[in-house]
Amino acid sequence: MKFRKAIIGSIALAMAFSVGAITQHNDNYFEISKNLDIFGKMYREVNTLYVDGVDPTKMMRTGIDAMLAELDPYTNFYGESEIEDAKFMQTGQYGGIGASVGKRDGKFIVLEPYQDYPAAKTGLVAGDEILKVDGQNVADTKMTVRELRDLLRGQKGTKVRLTVKRIGQEESEEVNLERDRIKIDNVPYYGLATDNIGYISLTGFTANASQEVRNAFVALKNEHQITGVILDLRGNPGGLLGEAVKISNVFIPRDENIVETRGKEPTSIRQYKTPLVPADIDIPLAVLVNGGSASASEIVSGSIQDLDRGVVIGEKSYGKGLVQNIRPLSYNTQMKVTTAKYYTPSGRCIQAIDYSSRKDDGSVGKLPDSLKTAFQTRNGRTVYDGGGIEPDIAVERETLHTLTRELNRKGVIFDFVTEFVTQNESIASPREFKVSDKIYSDFKAFVKKQNFTYKTNAEKKLESLEKTFAEEEYQKDLNNALAQMRKQLEQSKDYDLDKHRDEITRLLREEIIQRYYYKQGVIESSFSYDEDIKTAIEVLNDKERYNKILKP
Repeated sequence: MKFRKAIIGSIALAMAFSVGAITQHNDNYFEISKNLDIFGKMYREVNTLYVDGVDPTKMMRTGIDAMLAELDPYTNFYGESEIEDAKFMQTGQYGGIGASVGKRDGKFIVLEPYQDYPAAKTGLVAGDEILKVDGQNVADTKMTVRELRDLLRGQKGTKVRLTVKRIGQEESEEVNLERDRIKIDNVPYYGLATDNIGYISLTGFTANASQEVRNAFVALKNEHQITGVILDLRGNPGGLLGEAVKISNVFIPRDENIVETRGKEPTSIRQYKTPLVPADIDIPLAVLVNGGSASASEIVSGSIQDLDRGVVIGEKSYGKGLVQNIRPLSYNTQMKVTTAKYYTPSGRCIQAIDYSSRKDDGSVGKLPDSLKTAFQTRNGRTVYDGGGIEPDIAVERETLHTLTRELNRKGVIFDFVTEFVTQNESIASPREFKVSDKIYSDFKAFVKKQNFTYKTNAEKKLESLEKTFAEEEYQKDLNNALAQMRKQLEQSKDYDLDKHRDEITRLLREEIIQRYYYKQGVIESSFSYDEDIKTAIEVLNDKERYNKILKP
């Protein structure tokens, strides 16, 4: 029956496009009609004649995803079961227990219970293993994290029963939770970075984000004698365009152009101006961005930069200057489709020239000057298009050593902190807590007990060299030299835990603080070592330098 409906739907759609071809005299509509007819007949023949059984819904989804993959990475289809995800992107809300869950070694582990939500209120802690959900076994199964998440989510007020196993306990226990409406705050933290510099962390652009930023800024301004403010957009992937305009409006006067969208349809060409009275147009402002700051984050940072309202600090942003709209489809499905590109007040498009060619972290690399176009800010500063917002002050990103990355990736730091929490009821405040010599010594012993191994880049290159020597029959002559090199590398690795103590300690400190003070505590603790924040504080406290950047 579903298959028949799908075919009927395809034919109806083809007829609709055929009518469009007559009325609009556009050859594209004839091509669409023709290809829909071909596709519908092929779909029917495969379903009828293919030697093995075919799941029509799964096959259609594969076809849809492959078709959209020809476009950009942001045009996506959402099936009926994924509508909750689409809603979350717009509202930042969903029904559930309020915890993030991951899978490691075949086990589902609670990674982080969210403060003041059911998981945390009922005593779930990071490190708890989930064995069953409402009696259904999930341990050691092929179930994915997404499938488990679907089991945990549901309408507010509904019940869910979890069977969990705590670290250090032999027996499992049952935990009964009542699902709630989970709202992820766009502003997870605001406060004082120093006695006179305010700080606002903005992690999303869902509904009400602008009001959260405005409320945070007004509170900082009214309750403290701040002389500057930091708006942190690092790692913020964007969201609602309207919220981006209103967030810029917190610091920019009414009726200023913040962004212009331009697409194929005449209705997509539109200017978005600030609609409200600003909260403050004079206080020195620093905006932090990095390779994870995208879309709406780039609208805010780009408008602040183009209108010379503040200084942008950090790394080049992601480079996503595309506007998406959610379009309802039949059978309770939806599509998020790119409809336009956006342009900042100076006229530049932040979209990467080639969004299919990115670095491993997703950000665009350095573009040759010949591919860039220069634009002018309001004060006459030169800025460029072609892939993200270039900061006014670049801060080099710290590269973690392979050892540190592997300790984090393999969950060694997470597991040590889980054990640490069972032995320590409390710790000092986020700003005061330090990883002592004893804690680090315990961590080194823990690493040794885990039989943790890793390969350095040098070892990987040595293996490649050995392979080359073997292929060219030099290995016999060089065996002793290669063995000596391997031995020296192994010996040097014995000292890596001490050599890279500072960066390992930082990750340990963040993980420990998060267990006791949640994400807010981690942010507060970062003020003393975060180079972007430290640079922002220096610039905001140096009026001459600040003004020189904005008024060359």
